[in-house]
Amino acid sequence: MVDAICSEISSRKDYLNSNKISSVYFGGGTPSLLDQKDLDKIWDTIIQHFEIDDRAEITLEANPDDLTSAKLDVLASGPINRLSIGVQSFFDEDLLYMRRAHSAEEATRCLELSREKGFSNITLDLIYGTPTLTTGNWEKNLQIVKDLGIPHLSAYQLTVESGTPLHALIARGKKAAPPEDKAVAQFDILMDWAEVTGFEHYEISNFAKPDHHAVHNSSYWSGASYLGIGPSAHSFNGHSRQWNIAHNPKYIKAITNQDSPVVETEELKPHDIFNEYIMTGLRLSRGVHEGAIIEFGETYLAHFKKAIVPHIETGYVLVANGKYTLTRSGKNFADRIASDCFVIH
Repeated sequence: MVDAICSEISSRKDYLNSNKISSVYFGGGTPSLLDQKDLDKIWDTIIQHFEIDDRAEITLEANPDDLTSAKLDVLASGPINRLSIGVQSFFDEDLLYMRRAHSAEEATRCLELSREKGFSNITLDLIYGTPTLTTGNWEKNLQIVKDLGIPHLSAYQLTVESGTPLHALIARGKKAAPPEDKAVAQFDILMDWAEVTGFEHYEISNFAKPDHHAVHNSSYWSGASYLGIGPSAHSFNGHSRQWNIAHNPKYIKAITNQDSPVVETEELKPHDIFNEYIMTGLRLSRGVHEGAIIEFGETYLAHFKKAIVPHIETGYVLVANGKYTLTRSGKNFADRIASDCFVIH
């Protein structure tokens, strides 16, 4: 797999057509399982073909149980300068419900170790709205984030995807379904916590201390081009999207045979790009701007201004000087508001 990834990097080095790379993200599966030799091989291939900005954000996704002291020593000696850790909860009952492999103790310990090993730029994921998560424990989860000095938090409402083991267990009555009212209440607690602790709520699910916004994800939300490498990886060059084979052996075989791993390319039409701008813009604290919408054409601006009126009247959207942002109450309905403003062809 590592050899195939390196080969794909080499073969797609011209895709971005840009001078410098501002972020590299080791994610997808479980990259923290890679040993130093494999990480070094991938990194050496990247820097051979791309110019990396001196201030680039280099993130590695990791599970708490993978981040041992020895593993962190290896990571600290390389280019990784940011860790994204899938904690989900600091309580074992929640982790058992979500079928996570790590324990609450491992979650706390790996964060403490990461700080000890010199990683100050850390983001972690938390999940709220699970049947097992009490209001008190959700508040304790957030307090632990503050106490550990974590500068970035991604917090997501639990969603149960069809076809997952959790979905099957809920369908058979073996697990309780997540209650919607609890998720709304815990999201309100989260927003209160952010205001008190100085975390900027810069995207619906993302909170950061000043100067710690995620460079990588912010690039996605801003419509920047990106190159995805590996099975299932997606790429975007400003006018089209591509995605790779979602099957490890087939991906490796394609690379070995010097075939393209890209299985489909979607050319984006103006209304697709407009809809994505509305979707991401409304999720961001900076909102959407009439000046950007008019670039799509006057008909787009007229459509948007008409579609957004009901949400302004309900108090879900605030408009000032041509900028439209979600109010606190509107953040609970971000996707619905955005979809109401889409141009459908």
